[in-house]
Amino acid sequence: MKCLSVVKRLVILLALLLAAAPLPATAAGSQTPAERAKEIATALTKDPLYVDPIYAPALPEAKRTDLRANAKALGYPVYTIVLPLTPSDAFQGEESNVITLVSDALRKPGLYVVVDGGGRFPWYDVKDLPQLDEDKLIPARQRALDDTGYDAGPTEVLTRFYELLAGPALPQRTRATEGSGGRRSAGDDDESGMSGGMIALAIVLAVLALMVVLGLWIGLRRRTSADSPRKEKAFSIPPHVAATVAAERRRRLTKETTAELTRLGSELAALPTVAGEGLRHQQTALDCHDAAGRVLDASRDLVDVVGAMVLLDRGRREYDVAQALAAGRKPGVVPALCAFNPLHGRASGRPTQVESDGTTLALPLCAGCRRALKAGQAPASLPGDDGPYWHGDDLWARTFFGALSDDLAGAVSRGEYRS
Repeated sequence: MKCLSVVKRLVILLALLLAAAPLPATAAGSQTPAERAKEIATALTKDPLYVDPIYAPALPEAKRTDLRANAKALGYPVYTIVLPLTPSDAFQGEESNVITLVSDALRKPGLYVVVDGGGRFPWYDVKDLPQLDEDKLIPARQRALDDTGYDAGPTEVLTRFYELLAGPALPQRTRATEGSGGRRSAGDDDESGMSGGMIALAIVLAVLALMVVLGLWIGLRRRTSADSPRKEKAFSIPPHVAATVAAERRRRLTKETTAELTRLGSELAALPTVAGEGLRHQQTALDCHDAAGRVLDASRDLVDVVGAMVLLDRGRREYDVAQALAAGRKPGVVPALCAFNPLHGRASGRPTQVESDGTTLALPLCAGCRRALKAGQAPASLPGDDGPYWHGDDLWARTFFGALSDDLAGAVSRGEYRS
């Protein structure tokens, strides 16, 4: 891919500026092309890998670290940009516009690579890198696309691309040579004594024999395929789709949890103060309500929102007990939420004994998680930053969302939520 000429850069820049001129940048999402390019360039001075925030949840840090390492191993500056591209964005959805404007804003030599986070086809341009053999770029890019699957994410393709650039030159693909059989002259035909009719008959017989052999081969292939399962690549959800699903799931749960926070707060305010055991349950409900509000306000991800939901559920159960005691009724027993994934619903039966590395835990689990453990399978856990949420070191992981603690609300108020 040849570098864009100076004239082409000016034309692109002028077109983008004219397109953006009637729309003043009053909102955060309505940046001019120059402002957006400057924002990305500034980020690249701190980290040569720029990932748009919309794709951050779908690109684990481990993959980004591998990508940075492979780019750094090339020995020359590489600036990688992963962002969503649409016709209505600041770059009019064109990778070439991104490279032109960002490289002009950064003003540094290097290999500039941009990929739409929803795709897998990297675009690139070289800026003042005499040590780079540009003849390797096209075959390395094509080989990277061939070596990675159709559902590979942008970081996988780019990592392979940089690996190939760091290696020896790739062999050029060549077309298969055509056969060069000589032609027979009329004299040769005469000498062989074979007439034109015999030649035609020989051709027909050869075609028939070939068809018989081909039919037998196809039948054998079909029979073999029927006996053995087909090995096809399993479908996997693309990272950008997974990120959209996760964001929508969190938005919906945040809305539902906020509504419950308001509802429980109103009911607690209307509950008359009771004495004795009822007062203790009432105070616990108030503490849980207060802690849930703090967590929800400062939530960073789905796990935090689930933590607020668990606190509200505990507060609701404590409120029901306090209300029953205030009315002189015997309170009912409501199971806690599933410790492996509170979104599964309430626990089934008594707490389940879970053993690992010499430690035994008694956890409230839903019927599905109990069946998975009994079958020796991993339960469908609430996902965290790196696998199941309990692989983390926050309050939720340390207590299995309060299953191992009677004072989850107190831990939040003491600041352990952020430790």
